[in-house]
Amino acid sequence: MSTLAGKHIVLGLSGGIAAFKSAELCRALVKAGVTVQVVMTEAAEQFMTAVTLQALSGRPVYTSQWDPREANNMAHINLSREADAIVVAPASADFMSKLLHGGADELLSLMCLARPLDKVPLIVAPAMNREMWSNPATQRNVAQLKADGIHVLDVGQGDQACGETGDGRMLEAEEILEDLEAFFSPKVLAGQQVLVTAGPTYEAIDPVRGITNLSSGKMGFAIARAARLAGADVTLVAGPVSLATPRGVKRVNVRSARDMLQAVQAHVPERGVFVATAAVADWRPANAADQKIKKDGSGQTPELSFVENPDILATVAQSAAAQKGDLFCVGFAAESHDLLAHATAKRARKQVPLLVGNIGPATFGQDDNALLLVDAHGARELPHTSKQALAVLLIQDIAQRLGGAQA
Repeated sequence: MSTLAGKHIVLGLSGGIAAFKSAELCRALVKAGVTVQVVMTEAAEQFMTAVTLQALSGRPVYTSQWDPREANNMAHINLSREADAIVVAPASADFMSKLLHGGADELLSLMCLARPLDKVPLIVAPAMNREMWSNPATQRNVAQLKADGIHVLDVGQGDQACGETGDGRMLEAEEILEDLEAFFSPKVLAGQQVLVTAGPTYEAIDPVRGITNLSSGKMGFAIARAARLAGADVTLVAGPVSLATPRGVKRVNVRSARDMLQAVQAHVPERGVFVATAAVADWRPANAADQKIKKDGSGQTPELSFVENPDILATVAQSAAAQKGDLFCVGFAAESHDLLAHATAKRARKQVPLLVGNIGPATFGQDDNALLLVDAHGARELPHTSKQALAVLLIQDIAQRLGGAQA
């Protein structure tokens, strides 16, 4: 379930072509379980109709501070008091300047000024031409808005309606939704550095063939996202998968097990959390051919010999122990049978405080999973559900363990 579920958000639209994205944002918020109250400026109505936003939100849209539907004629008070947050998307350069100076000449700005500062956060998603965005006046305004406690989202980069290309685009609806998820998520890992490995590795036999496995990387990517939502600084070392990088996560792409070990050693924090989710190939061909191995019609198969790949989790865990660092290592075991026995043995062998087991053939490529958490005291099951939900539960469990260790 989304951390936004049950929230009530006032979605404000100021004037700008990016208002078309606000329709998709409104729809996404409702789908996430949010009740959405739309408030539009007169300029916003030049780009998007109130009818559209009413249909998507399921609530009447407010466009005037003189709206007679409010018995006390104080929409700016009533609407702001009911909200868990006010989100202005798009926020034009003019509207942000108005916020900075306390302007209140229409309902949306009046409502932003009248909101209880300690109860109703204000979040703005800027949208404007690249020259307007880079103008020193705009940048001063953004800096001061942040100093005033207003949460200013990033801008996107790319083609703009004016025909120019650069910074200043409003973020896409799914990006804003992700930032709102992060804003409302409990920051149980605030200040922590988290390193996650995900996906398979690929060990070359020749330039066109190799050894790999069926890991999709979805569990590891979900864990990286959940750690970021929990306030951590997250680096994701990913094997060859075609998944989008979770928003706010630094990604390092690798191919082989040795590549992954090198990347992990370069990014592993001295203090923090290492979650080894990747399904690393246990072996690799001893000598990869420089050219494609061809059939010769004899029926004879090529002779392949293998060598063992480095054990990334054990290497990192032993290094952390030797240096007496504060690195909390979490391993993953993808098994085909006897999960508890194999996971328990693997945890002891790797010398890590927590080992997470799952049945690989049942979960590879799927969006759901079931996990078994194994530590020195026994095992606990996390029930079958989506990988995103399991990732949140796992991060909460890790945070509790870190809290206990720090206490």
